[in-house]
Amino acid sequence: MEKWKVNLYTLWVTQIISLTSFGLGLPFIPFYIQEMGVTDPNQIKLFTGILSTAPAVTMAIMAPIWGKLSDRWGRKLMILRAMLAAVFVIGSMGLVNNHWQLVALRASQGLFTGTITASTTFVAANTPKDKLSYALGFMSSSTFIGFSIGPVIGGIFAENFGYRFSFFAGGALMLIGFLLVLFVLVEEKSTIKKEDEEVKLNNEDIKLFTPLILSLLLVLFFHRVTRSVFAPYIPLFVQSTLNSTEGAARMTGLINGAAGLATAVAGLTITRLGDRLNKLRLATALTLMGLLLSLTLRFASSLYIFIILYGMMFFFLGGIEPIITSTTAELTPTERRGELFGYQGLVGSVGWMLSPMLGAYVSVNYKIESILAIIPVFIFINAIILYRLNKSKLNIQNNKEVFMERNRNT
Repeated sequence: MEKWKVNLYTLWVTQIISLTSFGLGLPFIPFYIQEMGVTDPNQIKLFTGILSTAPAVTMAIMAPIWGKLSDRWGRKLMILRAMLAAVFVIGSMGLVNNHWQLVALRASQGLFTGTITASTTFVAANTPKDKLSYALGFMSSSTFIGFSIGPVIGGIFAENFGYRFSFFAGGALMLIGFLLVLFVLVEEKSTIKKEDEEVKLNNEDIKLFTPLILSLLLVLFFHRVTRSVFAPYIPLFVQSTLNSTEGAARMTGLINGAAGLATAVAGLTITRLGDRLNKLRLATALTLMGLLLSLTLRFASSLYIFIILYGMMFFFLGGIEPIITSTTAELTPTERRGELFGYQGLVGSVGWMLSPMLGAYVSVNYKIESILAIIPVFIFINAIILYRLNKSKLNIQNNKEVFMERNRNT
């Protein structure tokens, strides 16, 4: 088997393990802080937002730094750093005595972890260009398979053994993933920037952010807000619908699991088309389908109907991010893709940071269900951006040819 495939499948497995580890405990934080004494409804909503925002803030700061370091010192080292840090952070969440200690750990999570960005950067730098959309889509499926498995198992753990046990189990599972990366993953040395190449690249006039890439980063930002604005409030939405915390952890796990599974299936199927079809048109079509489904969420007559509609929406939205990231990677030199993905991590983290704050504002001043009304707004904005890109001269293939020609000349 080719080396890039061995690496891809290894990272696919380890990312499932990694995201399962996070998913065992993190989706149930609103219930966890209630167990620690936060009982006022508005305080619960506020700290749910803070606990979701804290890692996003610190990750936004560190993502570009880790990205540049990955170009210089290697992407495997960055994956190992992220996973080892996650072992201690996740495990420590099971030891906290109050919600402020949990906030501190969530902030440190953003500073030192980031397994998704590190693994995606590795794949982008070690995969043939004609397989990039497939590889990144395949990798995205691992993320959401992990997000699917984690909350389902975590919900069972939480109801039978308590929330602390879920965090301890997550830390132990992450350690297994760390060992797999350490002993199995092999990095191509040619993709790591040498000192003389670094000086050469710094001196050459190679633009990292073209108009097309900047536009796609904006799409990525709104896409991340769309996907994350409601997620922290799913437990409270379920609790409100059931009018009880009994059974809420299990149902929360099912909703998160359905969204994760749908996104994983999209990563394994829809993204294959990205290597054969016009990427912008495909992303636009997926966005429009997601928009139509997002308009139906508020009218679900039961939680089970909601699960179906929510999962279908995530199926169509799930193929967009791999298509965007593969497009930007194709337009960036291999030795600078760590830097690119670092900035993409920054953009995604800012979206991840702002969405819980927005959700907190809406849920405190209106109802939790009102958050569902703003999801179509962000999807519609993305649809407009992608439509304009399709109609403009910012054609992906033309930009790619110009980019490659410019680098041959320099």
